[in-house]
Amino acid sequence: MLKPLLAIAAGLTLSLSSLLAQAQDVLRVTAIPDEAPTELQRKFKPLGEYLEQKLGMKVEFTPVADYPAVVEALAADRVDLAWLGGFTFVQARLKTGNAIPLVQREQDAVFTSKFISSDPAVKSLADLKGKTFAFGSVSSTSGSLMPRYFMLQEEIVPETFFSRVAFSGAHDATAAWVEAGKVDGGVLNASVWDKLVAAGKVDTSKVHVFATTPTYYDYNWTVRGNLDPALTAKIEQAFLALDPANPQDKAILDLQAATRFIKTNPDNYKGIEAAARAAGLLK
Repeated sequence: MLKPLLAIAAGLTLSLSSLLAQAQDVLRVTAIPDEAPTELQRKFKPLGEYLEQKLGMKVEFTPVADYPAVVEALAADRVDLAWLGGFTFVQARLKTGNAIPLVQREQDAVFTSKFISSDPAVKSLADLKGKTFAFGSVSSTSGSLMPRYFMLQEEIVPETFFSRVAFSGAHDATAAWVEAGKVDGGVLNASVWDKLVAAGKVDTSKVHVFATTPTYYDYNWTVRGNLDPALTAKIEQAFLALDPANPQDKAILDLQAATRFIKTNPDNYKGIEAAARAAGLLK
């Protein structure tokens, strides 16, 4: 009786080991839904194929419904690598205690948000007093947290300054809302605004930028803290190796709205954490 039980136990151990080995053959990736899911998939596809070549393993991208879902996925070890905004990284770091920011785009060290309106008479935030206004997602760094923080520094409390505050859920949605007249003004990620303008997806004869925030740190690629250190190092090197002088690499970088990727570290996001606490978004 003992031998069959030992054989079963050995078989289960072998099966579990096989499953774990198989799981390590796949890099699970996700991103905050700051744009439409189809756009996120389109942008990631060439990067995913590049990472597969560099890492020698399958790379799977899975979109999520909202920003908190990314934090939860990292905390539960359901994903290995995630594209995060600065505030989402702060939340992930506080939730997990060990999430590691690996790289950011050069412009993420000096990121900004753009305030937009479809009313030609709007030249400053003061001109929107008593009117309607849209942020992106509640958890968005560039679409909510930092613009709100800079407003508060000017003693503008959005909920009392505007007649109505709404959340579009994504940067491209904010631009669409403003252009359609759903709200009088809004704020979004500067990089997404530039991309929408370049692609002709926003009519600049109807919508204009009337203000830009001061700079702050924003997006990064983060790995879960308990990921194999050797794999973590390979991922970092793969991003750093992307060379804008190489046409194939440049095509990948262009889709990421990046000139190149550079190293980052948790200290870069202490300012965002302080802003979040000042805005009452962290306890």
